[in-house]
Amino acid sequence: MRPVRTAARAMLSAIFVANGAQALVNPDPLAIRAKRVTDRVAPLLEKAPVQLPTDARTLVRVNGAVQALAGLLLASGRGSRGAAALLAGTLVPTTLAGHAFWEHEDPAERRTQRLHFLKNMSMLGGLLLAAADTEGRPSLRYRTEHFTKDRRRSIRRGIRAARRDARIAMKSAAVGRRLPG
Repeated sequence: MRPVRTAARAMLSAIFVANGAQALVNPDPLAIRAKRVTDRVAPLLEKAPVQLPTDARTLVRVNGAVQALAGLLLASGRGSRGAAALLAGTLVPTTLAGHAFWEHEDPAERRTQRLHFLKNMSMLGGLLLAAADTEGRPSLRYRTEHFTKDRRRSIRRGIRAARRDARIAMKSAAVGRRLPG
């Protein structure tokens, strides 16, 4: 199954690496379409405790850099679950900014944008699966539950052994007191 996972991650990440690098190098065409989303996000970014950029061009470049880097991480298999979750997070505003099919009047343009919107939703589904994929290993929840169950069992055994040893010690002391000497 490992070759399948490796190939699937590489195929899924290819579009993010290519488009992220393109957005990083040439953000202007995308910044125009992203303005509708960045204008809504800007007030939230201004309230952040650290100073964050609010202009569309810079946010498109940051998004592109994140997509390119996370795409490379996903393709390489290093931190692939986190990279997939990060890519899923960047895909939502990208889709809303770039493929708002409901705003187009022309039926052909509306159909094209709806197709791209659904393509991005399909990629989002793949990214969510990649983020949840444990590669056949037990999940963190499963491992934690079994670790705590094993620790409880070990503690109960220790308590039973201590009680048994205490009973033996008490009986030995009682016998020792009855012996002459």
